Amino acid sequence: MSIPDNFPLPTAAPGLLDVRDLRVTFSTNDGEVTAVNDLNFSLNAGETLGIVGESGSGKSQTAFALMGLLAANGRIGGSARFNGREILNLPEKELNKLRSEQISMIFQDPMTSLNPYMRVGEQLMEVLRLHKNISKHEAFEESVRMLDAVKMPEARKRMRMYPHEFSGGMRQRVMIAIALLCRPKLLIADEPTTALDVTVQAQIMTLLNELKREFNTAIIMITHDLGVVAGICDRVLVMYAGRTMEYGKATDVFYRPSHPYSIGLLGAVPRLDAEGTELMATIPGNPPNLLRLPAGCPFQPRCKYAMDICSTMPPLERFGDQRLRACYKPLEELV
Repeated sequence: MSIPDNFPLPTAAPGLLDVRDLRVTFSTNDGEVTAVNDLNFSLNAGETLGIVGESGSGKSQTAFALMGLLAANGRIGGSARFNGREILNLPEKELNKLRSEQISMIFQDPMTSLNPYMRVGEQLMEVLRLHKNISKHEAFEESVRMLDAVKMPEARKRMRMYPHEFSGGMRQRVMIAIALLCRPKLLIADEPTTALDVTVQAQIMTLLNELKREFNTAIIMITHDLGVVAGICDRVLVMYAGRTMEYGKATDVFYRPSHPYSIGLLGAVPRLDAEGTELMATIPGNPPNLLRLPAGCPFQPRCKYAMDICSTMPPLERFGDQRLRACYKPLEELV
């Protein structure tokens, strides 16, 4: 289900990052698994794209493919052009130069991403020494400035501490500082608030917004939590079983969702103003086994709007103000 070259993707043309027909497959003992299936999106400088969906929808594998971090049994197809340059399947030496200097990534769990045997300052300075070829003193001072930028209290003192001496929120701030040290043009945040309480989550989202404005950094925010992307994302891509279900401006997706899966995800977000004992609605069933996907639309077995025609995969069609959806159900019949 690819989009023709002349199909107007929902962004100004051409962007900082242009992804076309991205496909990620894995060879396993049980057969071929397609984790990402013909994904298309674009991203401009200073813009934030939210990629949302349940676990197993292909969000993280999309990020790993762009960063060249797939497992050994993974294969990539399609195209991803960063500043006009193809970045898929680059040689390792060129990838290492691209990573950190141009594209950085914040991983899900900062405790497992940080080296517990190294002081935090050493881990920050290592990035600068490797990519910027500056002196140890310059690297130390620049690292302190970046910790200050991410609102780390007593930044100079923290440089000499180990990761276990930090709270979860402080460790995540360290990871953000490391990712931003080389002033990358694109920051990929893979579930950056999963292990944090809601208060710290809000602080991290506010911080990312401030850093985006200060450095004009484009951000890809990967999450299963629609509430997280509400205050930071310009556009939202809703994924299911490796495919695009819906794509458009964040305000449109939140207030006028056009796909049953998007409606289900939004319905599952708890509301503080809701009355009664039921905390939230749920989407029935479970995400599909990628080895044995149902015929047609992968969401069909869980969709209350499913029709006979859904046994064939709906095309990704444009409608409204630069929006995309893959669904046969007429918009006016979705409630």
